[in-house]
Amino acid sequence: MKRRNFIKNTAASGIALTGLTGALQASGGEKKKSNKAKFNLKYAPSLGTFNEHAGEDPIDNIKFMADQGFRAVFDNSLMKKEPALQEKIANELARNNMDLGPFVLYADFKTKSFVTQNEDIKQMLKDTMHKGLEVQKRTGVKTALIVPGRFDEGLEHGYQMANIIDNLRMCCDIVGPTGLELVMEPLNAWTNHPGLILTKMPEAYMLCVAVNHPSCKIVNDMYHQQITEGNIIPNIDKCWDHIGAFHIGDNPGRKEPGTGEINYLNIFKHIYDKGYNGVLCCEHGKSISGKKGEKAFIEAYRTVDNF
Repeated sequence: MKRRNFIKNTAASGIALTGLTGALQASGGEKKKSNKAKFNLKYAPSLGTFNEHAGEDPIDNIKFMADQGFRAVFDNSLMKKEPALQEKIANELARNNMDLGPFVLYADFKTKSFVTQNEDIKQMLKDTMHKGLEVQKRTGVKTALIVPGRFDEGLEHGYQMANIIDNLRMCCDIVGPTGLELVMEPLNAWTNHPGLILTKMPEAYMLCVAVNHPSCKIVNDMYHQQITEGNIIPNIDKCWDHIGAFHIGDNPGRKEPGTGEINYLNIFKHIYDKGYNGVLCCEHGKSISGKKGEKAFIEAYRTVDNF
């Protein structure tokens, strides 16, 4: 083939390939999934995330999320809802084959609770566990979130941790026979929650090992952990056997993935490759208001789920 013809043919092929690539991109290509497609992981928006599209009815929100490919929801305030509504939510989730993420069972940021041996507090914790079991009976929820409370400035750290172990074991003994898992959450002290006793993943891991109960687990809130220690993937691996749920939020700002510094695409692929089948709660705000923000929320998860 003459050099002139070769160049001409090569250029024509390049133009054709460019046109094909452009057509694929215009139509979404092989990588862009329809919003009807199910996500790889069980990202769980909170009830009310899509009020602009679905209204304020939690059942309509669940239907909308299912139509968008989400496989789970979470509701921190589930315990405060009327029992009839709890059952209605559970039935709608079952109809759509969706999971329910952890609800807040105990999270008092002002009280020195788990760090003490105060009998009144211990009784309060027992009563709270039994209330959580009632929610579980109505909804089938598998995980309940707890925060061990405030640090006691008048007691050595080691003694406080020993008290947490004792109180956690007591709580796990109550909920354990039903299969309910208690996921304790380390929270950052620098931006959101100063004064709490539990702030880092290694501490939560130590507590799980010491309690030595199948109901004692960790919720890994990656927003908080990016602030306190970073090293997200290595900490996931070290704590893997004790992680019962994840929370999502980018940092800084605590908005949807892609608005901050956390590489959620790599993190989610890592979690997926490890075989995780639990819930990842979208516990964050939206960077854009209105319907546009809700669409951006969905697109953000399509982007980081594209592995």
